Amino acid sequence: MTEKDFAEALAPSERRRSDRKKLIVDVNFDGGDATGIANTRDIGIGGLYMTTNTRFENGTPIIIRMTIGTEEISLNGTVVYTDPGHGVGVRFRNLSEENAELLKQELELG
Repeated sequence: MTEKDFAEALAPSERRRSDRKKLIVDVNFDGGDATGIANTRDIGIGGLYMTTNTRFENGTPIIIRMTIGTEEISLNGTVVYTDPGHGVGVRFRNLSEENAELLKQELELG
């Protein structure tokens, strides 16, 4: 299933609420029973896609730590899309104003 096919298959309430930009950043994650290192493929103010072989179920809460510019940030999210063996889509939850501003700045510069 391509990303376009996936987006068209989702109900409007499940679709992205913001655009994403291609940005590759190393991330550390903790979610479900898994802890690991991955990297992003794209990121937006509402979420990201990270490449990982780790299997997650939709709805799994996840914590992501990454460096944006010179700041290390920690983000809470929920797995909303899984592509087993390739990666997962994560929607951010309770994004702080400070982290949102850092992401906006990075997306404008990147």
